[in-house]
Amino acid sequence: MSEAKPLPKFAVLQLSGCAGCEVSLINATEWVDNYQLVYMPLVVSTTAVPDDTEILLVSGGVRNDEDIYNLRKAAAKVDRVIAVGTCAISGGVSNLGDRDDVRNIFLAQSTRHHLPHLLPKSHPIDAFVDVDLYLPGCPPTPELFMAALTDPEGYEAGSIVCVECGRKKLKDMRPTHLVGFQQGEVLPDICLINQGYLCVGSSTRGGCRAICTKPGHPCVGCRGPSNAYIEKESSVWFDRVQQVFERMTDIPPEEIKEALHSPQLSLFLFQFTDYSEGGRPPRPKEKVL
Repeated sequence: MSEAKPLPKFAVLQLSGCAGCEVSLINATEWVDNYQLVYMPLVVSTTAVPDDTEILLVSGGVRNDEDIYNLRKAAAKVDRVIAVGTCAISGGVSNLGDRDDVRNIFLAQSTRHHLPHLLPKSHPIDAFVDVDLYLPGCPPTPELFMAALTDPEGYEAGSIVCVECGRKKLKDMRPTHLVGFQQGEVLPDICLINQGYLCVGSSTRGGCRAICTKPGHPCVGCRGPSNAYIEKESSVWFDRVQQVFERMTDIPPEEIKEALHSPQLSLFLFQFTDYSEGGRPPRPKEKVL
């Protein structure tokens, strides 16, 4: 019995665009039995275009130096390059701002003269209006939405994520270094800090039912500070998180500090400071669900 002929390999390189072309490709099925998809970050967890790739589909336009680097590197490996979609061919939406002829077309319509002007910085809504209730979370869980809307009798959120998590804290399991967010096998019932994960559930507001930490994903603080820290400076809760790790682990304090101030955690951890800093009065804990 003769061996099956290898399928031609193709890759999809996405530059600056919206991923709509990738979705369209996925919706098509005819290619599945005739080609082997070896690279497409949207669905294939490969870090680079393999050297034996024959066809490269490129979506999106070239908008930054990383796009140029990735495009040249990938194109050098393949036999054939195919520009896919409007963005790869003419720049698409991201190119409109560069074209004077397009700008003139837009501004020729009087209604276009009143487009909203961008502000220098983004602002929370309580910089402009009074807020009756704050519902933190990214996103808030459905239960929290219902609690905010219906105020059910007897509803009470846990004070911190740790209370709702329920994982056991062990005195004799002390990691010496952080393991990162995507490394190692997570033990099902043991505290994530004991396992070397940078989990900040000890300072983060409860109410989410610990939906991240229970299955093994460290808390990144999306619910913001607990009532104990909500009206205090960021240095207080940073110190508190540091103290928790010093008590439960042998990880060097410098390593913890560097990880807490890393870009990966900045989205959520630095919103803690927004509750008590920024030139506004602290948000009262009585108004935070």
